[in-house]
Amino acid sequence: MATTTPYRIVIAGGGTAGWMAAAALIRFLGQGFAVTLVESDAIGTVGVGEATIPQIGMFNASLGIDEDAFVAATRASYKLAIEFVGWTRGGRYMHAFGDVGRDNGLLAFRHTWLRGMAEGVAAPLCAYALNNVAALGNRMQRGPTRTVRVLPEMPYAFHLDAGLYARFLRDYAEARGVVRHEGRIEAVTRNGADGDVAALHLDSDRRIEGDLFLDCTGFHARLIGEAMGVGYQDWSHWLPCDRALAVPSARARDFTPYTRATAHDAGWQWRIPLQHRTGNGIVYASRYLSDDEAAARLLAGLDEPALGDPRPIRFRTGRREQAWAGNVIALGLSSGFLEPLESTSIHMIQSAVERILKLLPGRRAPAPLRDSYNRQAAHESERIRDFLILHYWANDRDAPFWRERRETPVPHGLAEKIALWRETGEILREDGDLFSDVAWLQVLVGQGITARGHHPLADQPPRAQIAEYLDLLAKLNAREVAQMPPHSDFVRAHGAADAEIAA
Repeated sequence: MATTTPYRIVIAGGGTAGWMAAAALIRFLGQGFAVTLVESDAIGTVGVGEATIPQIGMFNASLGIDEDAFVAATRASYKLAIEFVGWTRGGRYMHAFGDVGRDNGLLAFRHTWLRGMAEGVAAPLCAYALNNVAALGNRMQRGPTRTVRVLPEMPYAFHLDAGLYARFLRDYAEARGVVRHEGRIEAVTRNGADGDVAALHLDSDRRIEGDLFLDCTGFHARLIGEAMGVGYQDWSHWLPCDRALAVPSARARDFTPYTRATAHDAGWQWRIPLQHRTGNGIVYASRYLSDDEAAARLLAGLDEPALGDPRPIRFRTGRREQAWAGNVIALGLSSGFLEPLESTSIHMIQSAVERILKLLPGRRAPAPLRDSYNRQAAHESERIRDFLILHYWANDRDAPFWRERRETPVPHGLAEKIALWRETGEILREDGDLFSDVAWLQVLVGQGITARGHHPLADQPPRAQIAEYLDLLAKLNAREVAQMPPHSDFVRAHGAADAEIAA
């Protein structure tokens, strides 16, 4: 940027959101920009986002971060899928990363599978998902498969310690020029002319001025909410869980390469295995479950002894009416909250940072630029919201909480998607939808929503040919997984930090 005065970007708040933003901005903006971050060690972070989706690998790679070093620094394990237990009477299913089966030209695999199910020659859908088979086998690999012409690579994400990840990125960012100020934000000054934020006032009478401010102050939303007065769109009508308790437990002996989400009478409970401990939490609607009952349920469901007392978190599902107002952009919890059912929290920070880099304004941000950013942010949040609602709505549990979920009408776009699947077996992915049609397929099928039809092209091959094709795909997945190392062995070779794993 051709100017003698640096373009000053001030990040209010640290944690995962603040330090992800700081690391990316300092990596890509270069000369002419000054990046400052303000945080207080006395203010804790929520830190429940310990499970991720595969896009985090692209973020780390863009920063030039060595993956094994990242795994060791964050005490991470690998993640191939999310297992959903008890969401329907059918028991359990997985939403696995990666492809399911193999498309045949323009014909999506799901139609071949639906034809096979109708003919009685298809295995359950999970048999055709390499990630699913590997997860259940407690196996892990990265890189191309042996039968790469038939089977795709196996995408993966991580279970990580969010606090350690923030520390890792802080070291990265400060080494490249990000300036950190320790202290609480006591006040926010706005310009009289346009209402933009002019400066943050810290304790000890320090003043931090900037041109663009990123609000990473969590649920408090000190800038976007308190200073700029941006309202909040409440989605608790569809997603009524409003509380969570989080507690770590000792490292699990069942060191699985997948996250587990187990339904209970008023919400669900998570289990996330890391190298040094297991992250656990219970999400619930306080109208149906008291805090004491939730704590007792959480502790009773642990695999290993708890390493502390459950930590309470209160939230309201929804998003800010605007993620970008004036010269303030909200990231992470400041911009809204969607419960971590599909591990999207860290990704939404990542996508927001990417939008900021693409739409970075000059000294003044024109309204059309802000409007474009806000449309994209709202669309992303709403599509993720609908995916989460699907898990709750498509249930056959008896408890009042779950009956209420079934009886609550879903958003129009989700209703259309469900109807299209039921009638035709078709799934259309909208622009900007984080989740692929294969992701929707696994949850629709896993939650027991049956498709009554399939594409007519799937009826052309003879029954025996369909049976042979499906059988071959299932056998190739099983053979591929059989030669993979156990998950613990893979971690031992690629980033072990815990002594028990490294031994």
